[in-house]
Amino acid sequence: MISTNPLRVFVHVAECGNIRDAAERLHRTPSAVSMTLKQLEQDLGAPLFETDRKSLLTRFGRDVLGVAAEMLREHDRALEHIDDLASGRQGRLHLASVPSVATELFPKLLADFLEARPGLMIELIDADSRGVQALVADGTVDFGVAGPPAPSSGLRFEALFKDPFRLVCRSDHPLAQRKTPLEWSDLADTRIIGNDAASMIAAQEYHVLVAASMLKARSVISLRALVLAGAGVTLLPKLATLSLERDLVALPLADPEAVRTVGVILREGRSTSPVCKAFLKVLADACHIR
Repeated sequence: MISTNPLRVFVHVAECGNIRDAAERLHRTPSAVSMTLKQLEQDLGAPLFETDRKSLLTRFGRDVLGVAAEMLREHDRALEHIDDLASGRQGRLHLASVPSVATELFPKLLADFLEARPGLMIELIDADSRGVQALVADGTVDFGVAGPPAPSSGLRFEALFKDPFRLVCRSDHPLAQRKTPLEWSDLADTRIIGNDAASMIAAQEYHVLVAASMLKARSVISLRALVLAGAGVTLLPKLATLSLERDLVALPLADPEAVRTVGVILREGRSTSPVCKAFLKVLADACHIR
């Protein structure tokens, strides 16, 4: 089987019309180029040039030149594509994230990431933490960004940052006038709309309040709508409160343990693609800056 190297030498000699110029272009000696051509003609069983001056192709040589030149172009394009894939400049990236990260952190990161990698395709799915974990577990996405999964889930968790919870209420709610962080006792007579994100709060006082409210929602959009409608108040991570509606406010809590840990979720024992590794580094750097 003929390799690409002698064919590349042949194409360069044919384009230059002589061995000397082709040798300079290939950074090889004229004798090495001449020997490569001679071996190629022996392997093919027919001459490629009419004379030793290599200025005139045979009919066979012209046919081979057309095929070889196209083959080498395709070969080089394939190698460039493989190199782009290996360096993370091209490929596909599928990721899932909790809505707060998807809307507040990812837009700028993904825009900058894509600008440097125009051949890249990215799909972002937003879901609550349980949904993100399920998408990672079944291989739908390369990785997720959410709260920590259960230890027995078969998923690996790498923490990125901690996000304190805030109480979200209407601006005309009595609690909105408080000037100091809220204690759990301040919420005793208030309906708390439960949600999956806040379920990780350790304080027993919070869980007692939620159990008494009999109202729960999963999506941030639904939670905000319920609060706006006067159905109660809710607790959301600070990142999810950065773009609240005008009639909503976010109030700090006195409990220093009322925080969520956000991190990267990967399948245990599975390798990550070059483009995935590249974006994870960008994400980690951005969270470190935060």
